[in-house]
Amino acid sequence: MTFNLTASPDFPPDNIAGWYIFNTWMQRKLDVRIHFELYDNFEAQRRAFEEEKVDLIYANPFDAVMLVREKGFVAVAAPIGKADEAVVAVLDESPVQHVEDLKPGTRIAATDDPDVNMIGKIMLEPADLNAQNVHVQTVNSYTLVAKNLLRGQADVGYFLKDAYDHLSPVVRKQLRPLVTSQVGVVRHVLLVCPRFKDHREHLVEALLAMNADKAGQRVLESLGLKGWEIQTQEDTEFMIDLMDTLTA
Repeated sequence: MTFNLTASPDFPPDNIAGWYIFNTWMQRKLDVRIHFELYDNFEAQRRAFEEEKVDLIYANPFDAVMLVREKGFVAVAAPIGKADEAVVAVLDESPVQHVEDLKPGTRIAATDDPDVNMIGKIMLEPADLNAQNVHVQTVNSYTLVAKNLLRGQADVGYFLKDAYDHLSPVVRKQLRPLVTSQVGVVRHVLLVCPRFKDHREHLVEALLAMNADKAGQRVLESLGLKGWEIQTQEDTEFMIDLMDTLTA
């Protein structure tokens, strides 16, 4: 049997090779066949969910909630010290200094990353902005969000903080974070489907021991991660409850 692994499309592009390396490492550790496949966007990935083409996934919080509730997935681990935070950014030369300075008609550049967009919308609420009085431009990557800002095609942009931090220094120098979230407990998690249950315990053991040898350390470095920690059922339920509160 071959299992299918994927990762949320919102991870930094320079970590793409790392996921292939991680997949190879995981196959050797578990002695199972695992195929890694990337999807161009969230819509394509969600079609794969519906077609049951995903068995393991490094999922963003929004999709993690759906997969746990509707597909019976179980969270096994989360990256150490890597919470999902969002940045609402403007051009450095923008006259907007505070969220409250934004006005109806604001043009927002964003990807289709659901948890980042959710947090971004919440952070703009002090300006009384909502779906009815803003113009949202949806693009395929955070690099394009930045380009829309630089070209004057958008007033603000929503970024995953990790993606914002990975923009080139030249680009970041021309942008300015207007506000950054500090939720703290919303994060990407590694999930496995019910039919992977016979390998789940072995996977957890392997993930927790990655830092113990140089090969594992190199894999973590390629992913831009410090290591993994157990994601308990209680942790997952708490995150689900928080996501429900944020989206209410």
